[in-house]
Amino acid sequence: MLIHNAELQLVLDLVGVFVFALSGGLVAVRKGLDLVGVLVLSWVAGLGGGVLRDVFIGAIPPVGLSDWRQMLAALVAGSLVFVMHPAFHRISRVVRVLDAAGLAVFAVGGSLKALGFDVGLLTAVIVGVLTAVGGGMLRDVLAGQVPEVLRRELYAVPALLGSATVVFAFREGFLSGYVVWGAVALVFVVRMAAVVLDLNAPHPLRTGDSL
Repeated sequence: MLIHNAELQLVLDLVGVFVFALSGGLVAVRKGLDLVGVLVLSWVAGLGGGVLRDVFIGAIPPVGLSDWRQMLAALVAGSLVFVMHPAFHRISRVVRVLDAAGLAVFAVGGSLKALGFDVGLLTAVIVGVLTAVGGGMLRDVLAGQVPEVLRRELYAVPALLGSATVVFAFREGFLSGYVVWGAVALVFVVRMAAVVLDLNAPHPLRTGDSL
């Protein structure tokens, strides 16, 4: 079955790990951290969501701690940022695009793996979203800043759409490779539209500066 396609799962994971690790390295550079700090934040951003996913669904040990390919992808991304960060700063728009791509493949891949472990449908959606946003949240907490998922353009909402699409297709019996990559494209397009158009989730109304 598609949900047990190890090759597809690996592709989704490696792409997500690499692009999110780039974002972790950039945050570390902006915070003035040393090489160790850059590599740590790259590892956390790239693999943190997957580790949380695997712990939640009982896939022990997590691939973020056992799969050398994913760990190598995170370390390579962190090293590239450490050496070439001026270039990455100049292409920040490209990094935003890569971040959207990582969000997309992690949201879809997280739900697929959860479904493969026979969790409930709602749980599979939640795990997909957690996979997509978990690494970034851990990265920002370690960097001492409010997680971007809580304060920037629509971030969790696109991940939710992608995860829900995959789970719905599985429930209705038409989950296929086309659906998977279509869900990835959906997340990517919605996320990039939010970036370009500065779309945000509603904020509470402010009645004064006393709060």
